[in-house]
This record gives sequence, C-alpha cells and structure tokens, in this order.
Amino acid sequence: MTKAVIAIHGGAGAISRAAMSAEKEQAFRAALHAVISAGQQILAAGGSALDAVTEAVRLLEACPLFNAGKGAVFTHQGTHELDACIMDGRTLDVGAVAGVSRIRHPILAARGVLEKSPHVLLIGAGAEAFAEAQGLEPVEPDFFSTPERWEQLQRALTLQHSVLDHDGAAAQSGAEPLDPDRKMGTVGAVACDLHGNLAAATSTGGMTNKQAGRVGDSPLPGAGCYASNETAAVSCTGTGEVFIRTLAAYDVAAQMAYGGRTLQQAAASVIHDKVQELEGSGGLIAVDSHGNVVLPFNSEGMYRGFAFVDGEIEVAIYRDN
Repeated sequence: MTKAVIAIHGGAGAISRAAMSAEKEQAFRAALHAVISAGQQILAAGGSALDAVTEAVRLLEACPLFNAGKGAVFTHQGTHELDACIMDGRTLDVGAVAGVSRIRHPILAARGVLEKSPHVLLIGAGAEAFAEAQGLEPVEPDFFSTPERWEQLQRALTLQHSVLDHDGAAAQSGAEPLDPDRKMGTVGAVACDLHGNLAAATSTGGMTNKQAGRVGDSPLPGAGCYASNETAAVSCTGTGEVFIRTLAAYDVAAQMAYGGRTLQQAAASVIHDKVQELEGSGGLIAVDSHGNVVLPFNSEGMYRGFAFVDGEIEVAIYRDN
C-alpha cells in the first residue's frame, strides 16, 4: 500500500545555536509544524501531491522567518528577485518563474505556468505580466522587505562577499537557530499522495548580496527541483551554483533509474559525494512512490520536517536531531 507523505525544508546552513533564544527556535519549529500539518490534511482528504506541495510552499513564502516571498533577502543593489519551480511527477509537467519582484506568491505563478502556459520558465517582467493575467495578486517590491533582511545586507556589504560563500561556525551570531548570514534560504516541499503520485516545489529569495540578475538552482528543473513517479520527488537547498553544475535534483532520480540505487543511496551520493566534491553546502528532501523519505544535508543544520498521512509530524533543525 502506498504511504502518502509530505516533507518540507526551510533552508540549510551554519548553526548559531549558542546565541539562539528558545523563543526563536520554537517559532521556527511551530512554523514548520503548521506547514506540514496543512499539507498532511490535503493528502489525507485525497488531494493531489501537486496541491499539497503548492500549499506548503505558499505558506512558507508567507512566513517571514524563511527566505521566500515575505522576508526575502536583498540583492547587492538592494532589490528583491524571487524564483520558484513546481513539477508534477505524474505527467512531468513543470512550471517556473525567475527574477520576479511583484508576485506575492511566486509558487502560484509557477503553478500557473505549469497549467496554463506552453512554456516551462518565465522571467522578470514577462513572468509578472503572465501572473497578473492569471489573476494572481500583484504587490509592490517593498512588500517582501523586512528590517532583519536589510540589516543582513548591510553586514554582507561590509564584508564584501556573497553570504552563501561561507559556512561553518557563525561569525555573526544572531537569535536564529541557523545563522541568518550563513543560511541557504530556499524553501521546498515534496509529496507522495494516496494514489502514489509525486510532486516537488521549490521557492527562494536567492542569496543575500547576490548580483542582480543572478539565478540559482531553485527555479531550474533538474537542478533545484524535480519529480517523476518512476523515481522520486526532490527539492534542494544550498550553494545554488554547485547544485546547478551537478544537476542535483535530477541526479537523485537518474541514479535510481539507471544505477538501481535506492532513494536513500542516491540522495546520500548527491549530497555527500557529488555536491561536496565541488565544495557545495546544503541539502535536499526527497520522497518516492513507496513512501520512503530522505532529508540529507552536509551543512551544520537544515530546517526540515515530514509527516505521513496517518502519522506524527516530525520537525528538526540540527544535525543531531
């Protein structure tokens, strides 16, 4: 019997555990729990994996604790550029948007591309015009801004580097479980529904102090997001350029399809061998049609969680969880 399950992530990175407040950690855990619960309810009611991951990522975009939608990080130029992708494992249909700053929920725009466009990826103003034509709510770019993200940019500008380039012990301690200056802030969801269909969704604000116009792995099918009923649904978070170079999400599926590897073996190979060999940091979440779930990462921590339809919700942040 197929085990319907949903898993989510909210970014990976270095831990600022020593400086973290119990209240802040609880806020992250509560947010993860609420998002998983929403997806779990959709699956339990017979909803599709596609609907479950759409709603999970929409909720993550709405939560300023995470770097997607509200609370997105700033580019070097002080702007916001958001990316998202969603893929249906049943049909291999996929939709994505990149470099958008006026779409409240980029994942809903990506879903619109999947369902109502002959294209796979729309960018910038064209993606925004398409989204508005589909009835999605437009917002002003400053909708995504928060004081915490602005301060994060100022620290990064002082250090003159892209924040993602450095991991390890937190130099700038904060009140978050994962150091906000060293966190790969993508969000994502993967699911297997009661019919054994798979879907994956990924959304991000990118990385603090990135060059305007930079696109990472998140909106690229096969790099940061992939789903096929024959293999797995995968959503990645980490050093985007390395995940692109390794086609990380698709490589999990390819190792299963062509190498006969299990979901766990394939995911571990990608994160701990392929990505790490290129000095990439981060992780992924993945499920297969048998209800197997994996959440590997090579960074110090990753906001993550999962739940089967009839099971307890499990959330974690640190490696030792």
